[in-house]
Amino acid sequence: MSRDSLTAKYRPQTFARVAGQDFIKKILSRACARNRIASAYIFSGTRGVGKTTLARILAKGMNCLEGPGEEPCNRCQNCRQITAGTSMDVMEIDGASYTGVDNVRRLREEVFYSPLACRFKVVIIDEVHMLSKSAFNALLKTIEEPPAHCVFIMATTEPKKIPATIISRCQHFVFKSLSRADLETHLNRILEAEEIEYEPQAVNILAKRGDGSVRDSMSLLGQVLALGGEKLTETDVRQVLGLAGQEFFLELIQAVYNRDVPALERMMDDLLDQGLDLGFFLRELAQSWRNMFLIQQAGDKAFDLLDMDKEFESQWADLARKFPPGFVHAAWQMVLDSQYGILKSLEPGQALELLLLNLAYLPQLLPVSMVQGRGSGKENIPGPGRQAGEEKKKNEQSPGTEPVEGPKNGPSEEADAAGESMPQEEELDFSAFLNFCAQNCRPEEIGLNALRKARAYWPNPQKLVISCGHRSQGSIFQENGRREKLLKLCREFFGNEVQLEIELPEEKAVPSKDELKKKALNDPGVRKVLDKFNARLIDVQVRNGD
Repeated sequence: MSRDSLTAKYRPQTFARVAGQDFIKKILSRACARNRIASAYIFSGTRGVGKTTLARILAKGMNCLEGPGEEPCNRCQNCRQITAGTSMDVMEIDGASYTGVDNVRRLREEVFYSPLACRFKVVIIDEVHMLSKSAFNALLKTIEEPPAHCVFIMATTEPKKIPATIISRCQHFVFKSLSRADLETHLNRILEAEEIEYEPQAVNILAKRGDGSVRDSMSLLGQVLALGGEKLTETDVRQVLGLAGQEFFLELIQAVYNRDVPALERMMDDLLDQGLDLGFFLRELAQSWRNMFLIQQAGDKAFDLLDMDKEFESQWADLARKFPPGFVHAAWQMVLDSQYGILKSLEPGQALELLLLNLAYLPQLLPVSMVQGRGSGKENIPGPGRQAGEEKKKNEQSPGTEPVEGPKNGPSEEADAAGESMPQEEELDFSAFLNFCAQNCRPEEIGLNALRKARAYWPNPQKLVISCGHRSQGSIFQENGRREKLLKLCREFFGNEVQLEIELPEEKAVPSKDELKKKALNDPGVRKVLDKFNARLIDVQVRNGD
């Protein structure tokens, strides 16, 4: 390898070689071929997705001596000078160091001069959002009425900071983060150009760790290749980047199933001692629970959707069968919800330790009926789920005694009755079901707002009653197939045997006009008013709410 960074060495020089951004490349390429160049462009998007690279290629495309064409030739004098950064007609400015209004005024004077060798004078302003408000105001008139030979290309990672008056005068292209497949293709091409052997899983990890950014992926690749090995291996990638392997996650989730606290503590110590990337660790932990949930729902077909090594598929399938879907779904959501708090915590190690222990004792944090699922057989209930119900039952029988700790290494046959106990109203975590509904359908499909205001209780283990405060609220669930959709979600969450009933309040009988008139005439207050003013009662009406 040369001493140049991989990013600089393999920076694309044509539209076709840029990774991703196919739609934007197509528009810009056609604009060059048909000589329909706009006076100003804004390229916005996250870091490392090709904004500056495409700006330089566009500058070459509109000034190529062999053009106009869909691609710059990269052979003529103009193309070579722009590539080397020595062209006098292409100015590349750093917005962070060019914030003052005086700098923009000098720029306005320079752009009115005709280009020396190119057809267009191109001004590329990187991180343009760093310009001050006065600098933007000074630039506004030039962008609105630029000279015919001048083109502005502005790149930014924060388009919200650019005044709307500037954006409205530019063609704005939003660059998307690259998919993992696009990043893998790009990295594979570089490794083949460098004649370096590689393991596909190693490239997959680099693409995943790059998080949609070409530059980040290339930097990580250069960091791993600095080891000087003859082959890029998954082991080297994980060692250099501080990432845990699949064996670690398999052992960790098995320890969660067994409620093996010593094993969890030992793995926590290893995780912190090795200095592993906690952010990426949490992402892969969430991915592990997601993979298990999909395996449970789709069986072997799920492996076609999952990005997983063939050698670990059977182990993940065996582990997924040990947990009920309710447990896996709750664990997946817990990890996702905890990521931000752990990374921002003053004690991230303890926050992560608490998360792992919460996963192990999850059945004690949620009602047993929610964790084990009403449609799954008892053979799928993990040890923690049954132990939670057993301990609760013992505590109810002898409230003055300490709870007896149960076995830690699997299901307990003595706790079968825990799954058969009738859930009480206070045991039903209805908010978890509401969150499940919000994630799996649109609010209007089931009347979610009305559902949040309703009361839920279990008259028996197989029947869920939604009690409505008034009849109009209950009528919402009877319209547009909402009740059938709600029943389907109930069975997905609680089990296939559950039944659903919508309970409406009794309809009040509306008295007739004669009855109301008679009641009013018998009222002492009404009689007093009639007698005092020598009046008579003409009509009576019922007010809303009476």
